[in-house]
Amino acid sequence: MSLTLRTISREEHLAYIRSLPAASHMQVPAWGDVKAEWRTESLGWFDTSGVCVGAGLVLYRQLPKVKRYLAYLPEGPVINWFAPNLEEWLRPMLAHLKKQGAFSVKMGPPVVIRRWNAAAIKAGIQNPEVKRLRDVEASELEPRAFEVSDKLRRMGWQQGEEEGAGFGDVQPRYVFQIPLKDRSLEDVHKGFNQLWRRNIKKAEKAGVEVVRGSYDDLPLWQELYEVTAVRDKFRPRPLAYFERMWKALNSEDPDRMRLYIAKHEGEAVAAATMLIVGGHVWYSYGASANHKREVRPSNAMQWRMLQDAQALGAHVYDLRGIGDSLEDTDHLFGLIQFKVGTGGEAAEYLGEWDFPLNKLLHKALDIYMSRR
Repeated sequence: MSLTLRTISREEHLAYIRSLPAASHMQVPAWGDVKAEWRTESLGWFDTSGVCVGAGLVLYRQLPKVKRYLAYLPEGPVINWFAPNLEEWLRPMLAHLKKQGAFSVKMGPPVVIRRWNAAAIKAGIQNPEVKRLRDVEASELEPRAFEVSDKLRRMGWQQGEEEGAGFGDVQPRYVFQIPLKDRSLEDVHKGFNQLWRRNIKKAEKAGVEVVRGSYDDLPLWQELYEVTAVRDKFRPRPLAYFERMWKALNSEDPDRMRLYIAKHEGEAVAAATMLIVGGHVWYSYGASANHKREVRPSNAMQWRMLQDAQALGAHVYDLRGIGDSLEDTDHLFGLIQFKVGTGGEAAEYLGEWDFPLNKLLHKALDIYMSRR
């Protein structure tokens, strides 16, 4: 297939995304408005008939004092990654980005390489010999993903550093997902472990109510989120970020971003944001108070969000990042333990890849990032 690549309008980009079963929320045009500190561009790939067959949202971050940029395609571009002529898709992209002043390109192919079901993960946690998810035999392998990886290396792309659970601007390599396609809510509920089912029932008995929030509820969300940040020792994003996110994403599609609030005796004790692109639904950010944890508001909220995702016809509910350590001493272990109780599966993506267009500037950026 002979392909051409050019800058496309937001409308063309969005039309292509809407023609797909799903795509990453970081590859919709409005995500560029969320990332206000980056310059953005939409790219389109076209076949010989002039039909759009791929798209990519590029975020450009300028180097201090120099008109050179890091070009970043988070969880993208949205192309046929298993195409035999992958180089013909990526080579023109690199040439275009170089012309735009990029000194380095970072991308995250949305390609899953391995999956582990809940039973395999639980067995791994219970086995003292097993330290990491990668030590557990995968329940499912995608052989074509290994071919993609080999092609990228041959083209000069370099594997990024091992990522954590996806906090900040680095995207997670390991995520946890609950498949919903061809499953009833009863199937999903049966997939929960005993503790999850008990906690959902406990929340119900305690009178926990989960409601949909609006833009006006974002300050309430922020209070809970900042409490969570102190407890879990991470730097919270400011309220302005979530307000911008809400306006940008819901201007593009009125149901792109949702807010859920769990209340007990009228008090908000947990909250979460949810993102929707086609059949893929993400639990994006979560927060909870330090008190009333015994009434299990987070379990109740996740169950409500799952029910709503299923009602939307979603084929997957994505709980986002997990670490790959299965040792209870690891600071991210609680995250995988909480998520594995849903009976879903862990998925390993190909991770993020870099292409240094200017090796000197790329190295300088590496040194700068390592000292931050």
